[in-house]
Amino acid sequence: MASTVSLGKETLLEDGMPPAKKPRKLLPSLKTKKPRELVLVIGTGISAAVAPQVPALKSWKGLIQALLDAAIDFDLLEDEESKRFQKCLHEYKNLVHVAHDLIQKLSPRTSNVRSTFFKDCLYEVFDDLESKMEDSGKQLLQSVLHLMENGALVLTTNFDNLLELYAAHQGKHLESLDLTDEKKVLEWAQEKRKLSVLHIHGVYTNPSGIVLHPAGYQNVLRNTEVMREIQKLYENKSFLFLGCGWTVDDTTFQALFLEAEKHKSDLEHFMLVRRGDVDEFKKLRENMLDKGIKVISYGDEYTDLPEYFGRLASEIATRGRAGVPKEGQQLNGSAAAHAEITGCST
Repeated sequence: MASTVSLGKETLLEDGMPPAKKPRKLLPSLKTKKPRELVLVIGTGISAAVAPQVPALKSWKGLIQALLDAAIDFDLLEDEESKRFQKCLHEYKNLVHVAHDLIQKLSPRTSNVRSTFFKDCLYEVFDDLESKMEDSGKQLLQSVLHLMENGALVLTTNFDNLLELYAAHQGKHLESLDLTDEKKVLEWAQEKRKLSVLHIHGVYTNPSGIVLHPAGYQNVLRNTEVMREIQKLYENKSFLFLGCGWTVDDTTFQALFLEAEKHKSDLEHFMLVRRGDVDEFKKLRENMLDKGIKVISYGDEYTDLPEYFGRLASEIATRGRAGVPKEGQQLNGSAAAHAEITGCST
């Protein structure tokens, strides 16, 4: 065993390197879940971690700015219109309204024909995503895919299709769904389309399905059969929020999952977040507990998430394949699955 030397508060190994960070423990009530008991909710933080060089993936503001830049590059806006949108973004006006106005501007209707400039701008913003994925991000996507293949459902608030692209690179097909296709959404909620990703705001490859407010989903919201099946998921499964922050405050998410849910004490959902500022972490934990969500820290740095989630996914997938194994079997299976995940991430 290497000897250590102490310099002030920092302990170093004899070769000058700091000791390996102790892995953060997995929460028993989460790691003992089986994949089919989970719905993974993928937020902006995951896309930003997978392709950090794409500003449109990092935030609502980043996406709107990227669309605006594309519109300007294609000469789709007058100078005054461009300045007005830039001012709204700079002043952090209601971003949903700003995005809605920009989309309307890029999709003018003449008689019965709607132009597709919005589609052009979307494809420009999300161009060549596959080449922009980083290895640590691929490890995250492999962990998500690993759980999907073992029975977990996946929904996302993101417009990108990074998970679908990664799966295709692995020789596996994932279908992108949005809320405009009621039949497929119903089948997804009934677990008949497990290898599908539900994009509740839409996906850029289908611009007509992108809607920024629940009012745009009136067909789904009025379809009692679809809504009941969707809400049953939140009542009967555990949602695991990844890279989501305040997704539960998203109006579309609330309309789909929260408005009809009254028995909060029966829920057990989870949210993985960076610990960061202690006061902010405590505030978030208290706020989410009231919604039946346990907030769990995966570490102090964003870079801690791939390793933590990889271990968690391996543990859960192992249980899903073999029930609840004995302690020795559990560790061996988990280690083997983790090796499989990290091996695929390069």
